[in-house]
Amino acid sequence: MFTIYHFCYSLRMVRADELYDITVVGAGPVGLYAAYYAGLRECRTKLIETYPQVGGRLISMYPEKEIFDVAGHRRIVAADLIRELTDQAMQYRPEVVLNERVTGLRILGERVIELTTPAGVHYTQTAILAAGCGAFVPRKLDIPHLIDLEGHGIYYFLPSFEPLRGKKVLIVGGGNSAVDWALSLDGIAAEVTLCHRMYKWQAHEAMVHRLLSSNVRVKYPYFTLKQVLGEEKVTGAVIWNERSGLEETIEADAIVLSIGMLTNIGPFREWGLNIVGNGIAVAPDMSTNLPGVYAAGDIVTYPGKVLLITAGSGEAATAVNTAKEYILSDELGR
Repeated sequence: MFTIYHFCYSLRMVRADELYDITVVGAGPVGLYAAYYAGLRECRTKLIETYPQVGGRLISMYPEKEIFDVAGHRRIVAADLIRELTDQAMQYRPEVVLNERVTGLRILGERVIELTTPAGVHYTQTAILAAGCGAFVPRKLDIPHLIDLEGHGIYYFLPSFEPLRGKKVLIVGGGNSAVDWALSLDGIAAEVTLCHRMYKWQAHEAMVHRLLSSNVRVKYPYFTLKQVLGEEKVTGAVIWNERSGLEETIEADAIVLSIGMLTNIGPFREWGLNIVGNGIAVAPDMSTNLPGVYAAGDIVTYPGKVLLITAGSGEAATAVNTAKEYILSDELGR
């Protein structure tokens, strides 16, 4: 029996059974949908995920949070959405690789891409980058004693609401996560206060309207966290109005800081990808500046980009279709 090799411009010959049609980097909601759609197009597909489970940030940071911006669902808990997307993707049996972060990408030759992880290498004809916002860490405030109380009442995301049942909770922020967490905790926590330093909300208008009609105490605009109280654990906080200078001391058993993430897309830049702002620049067909490399989801940027799971799913389908045509162009000799 003969073994088929794909020759590339390196010292390495890639066996046909090593070479996948499409490799999706990132197994969040957009990556899972890309894997499903690649299977629908009958592509031999691999899915590589940094975390020990699929789901991306939805599972690692807020599995119990309700999601409101997914087509076909009035509302759905994040963990349930990932379960449905996983079931959808796995029907075509993609190869799933967990606990591996892709650290390198090289174009070896005609339709041969090498993806490197600390555990080894993967070969593919095309790659779809669906790695969310890249590596990220929560944005923090420069407040004395705050870091000392991390793990003792200071939270940056909520993988479970149960530890806050019956507690007094202060949430800092005005984006979708802050507002959603405040609404989710209303009725679970004994008391919820949300302070927001800007005049304009970053959350969806309908959710802000629900917030202002809820039992959550809302302190805005211009209110921010000034001081954390407590020695061994959080016991309260001082919030202040940046315009008037008014200060207010409130009791709190927990403080949730939801003021954004600091992203690191440095590795993508090192791979030779065209980076604009904090995103990978893509064409309307989701192609990047590298041949055979496509991207979808929060990591991409183009005029009119919307940061929604539904929008990312559409981008994933476009990326798969474009990748399939790229593969076929070689098979058909075009």
